Amino acid sequence: MPTTDQTGREVGIRINPSVLAADFVNMQAELARIATADFVHVDVMDNHFVPNLTFGRQMVERIQATSPVPLDVHLMISDPDRWAPGYAELGAASVTFHLEAATEPVALARRLRSIGARAGVAVKPATPVDGLFDLLDDFDQILVMTVEPGFGGQSFMPETMPKLRRLADEARRRGSSVWLQVDGGIGESTIAQAAEAGADTFVAGSAVFGADDPTNAIAGLRAAAKQHRV
Repeated sequence: MPTTDQTGREVGIRINPSVLAADFVNMQAELARIATADFVHVDVMDNHFVPNLTFGRQMVERIQATSPVPLDVHLMISDPDRWAPGYAELGAASVTFHLEAATEPVALARRLRSIGARAGVAVKPATPVDGLFDLLDDFDQILVMTVEPGFGGQSFMPETMPKLRRLADEARRRGSSVWLQVDGGIGESTIAQAAEAGADTFVAGSAVFGADDPTNAIAGLRAAAKQHRV
């Protein structure tokens, strides 16, 4: 059974390597290298909501069929109200859409949950999180972007940590079990900052897929996060 704190919040660290940093030509082999991860983070970009294009449902379906760990799908797309449920229907364990792009975020989260996926909502670095305080129970995960969404390899933005800390404090105050995720520039040094601010779920790209031994890299990130977890 997972360990919980006095509020009932699960105490755990999740490391979700991002396939954005993987070798797309050898995707099946790349996925096998991260078998010790908790999830694989799959970035879907439409070249509209963000200025980059990755892939859509067909590629996600193939990743779903070959991945040794569950899928954590991050939709950086316009009109997620229309498209997000389709990714849940593929069997993704978690589907996260952007608050800035959704018309009815709570209704969409309920739809994702009804299909069987965890429902996540993401916010860009400049988007306030205060409006999510009363909606914590409507989401299973909140993703605080620590870079501008759209491209991998960006530098971690420490100025996003105060709002992550406010979100963590509010979740703790309310006894919420929502997972708090960070994505962007996460490595062994920056993961400590995010863990101290309250994150428990970490997306890492090149820090894992760029390592000679991804298993050791995942273990190192997990240990660093646990050491600094509030």
